[in-house]
Amino acid sequence: MAAVDITRRQLGHRLLAVGLGCAALAVAPAGRADGRDDHERARRAFEAGEVMPLRVLLEQVELTYPGQVLEVELEREDGRWVYELKLLRGGGEMLELELDARDGTLLKLKGRDVRPERAHGERR
Repeated sequence: MAAVDITRRQLGHRLLAVGLGCAALAVAPAGRADGRDDHERARRAFEAGEVMPLRVLLEQVELTYPGQVLEVELEREDGRWVYELKLLRGGGEMLELELDARDGTLLKLKGRDVRPERAHGERR
């Protein structure tokens, strides 16, 4: 019976060691996963004219799809820069847009009953 207890104890220690090792890997930084490299790439793309200023893009979007911006991402997809936006519109509707970061062209639009609107109560 003592041999079984030692084996269980050893197994427990090994499982604990494996668990701690996995936890350490999960929180350890992977290269430059802190986003600094992404920010640098985005800055270089802006300086090279590959990306329009976010402020200009948001002004354009607001004219057609007014709402509160919840999230903005700038990613490289299929060889081009893409802005991904999440908007909260009136009535609680969530809207997701993907736009070409060079010129603001709408690439993808997701949401229920999505219709363009005019901002600030303009008449249609």
